[in-house]
Amino acid sequence: MTFRPRAAIVGLVAVALLLTGCATDPLAAQYREGSNKGFIAGDGSWTEIPAAKRGDPIAWTGTSETGAALSSADYAGQVVVVNFWYASCAPCRAEAPALQKLSAQFEGKGASFVGVNVRDQAANAVAFNEHFGVGYPSVMDVGDGAMQLAFSGSIPPNAVPTTLVIDRSGRVAARILGQLSSPSILETLVSSALDEGA
Repeated sequence: MTFRPRAAIVGLVAVALLLTGCATDPLAAQYREGSNKGFIAGDGSWTEIPAAKRGDPIAWTGTSETGAALSSADYAGQVVVVNFWYASCAPCRAEAPALQKLSAQFEGKGASFVGVNVRDQAANAVAFNEHFGVGYPSVMDVGDGAMQLAFSGSIPPNAVPTTLVIDRSGRVAARILGQLSSPSILETLVSSALDEGA
């Protein structure tokens, strides 16, 4: 057997290129370049609604990515953070770790997190959760859009991602339109909603 250095070098270069391609996230790169392809970009602005000006409680039901039934009744008396997302949305990917960290921070303290996946099949949502370490459930809202419809009468989530803070009475207390620019903003909005019921 003869050793062929040129073939070995070509093989190593091919493997290096392949691994480099796997390491980059083209969706995140697209988001960083600012092209806004494939989604309506929010600007990260947030709105807090005074308790006296909030609409009626919002009732919703759905099925999670694991097939479990979820509803607003499951979260009665809690502050709920509802995040509208989908797996190929670059800002959704960017904010997922911060949302999970905040979810863990508020666990057992009267606040829960629920995602609303607006485009994917359940298997894609499960893979996303595993990749980003997301531990809270997501309602699969593909098809009938019932979750988006439920929230549209109050504050329409017209960009993805959109994050809503629901007060203990089931009313929209705050909205972040677009990617969560700073986790401290959502932390403050959730804490404010929790303090209302204290």
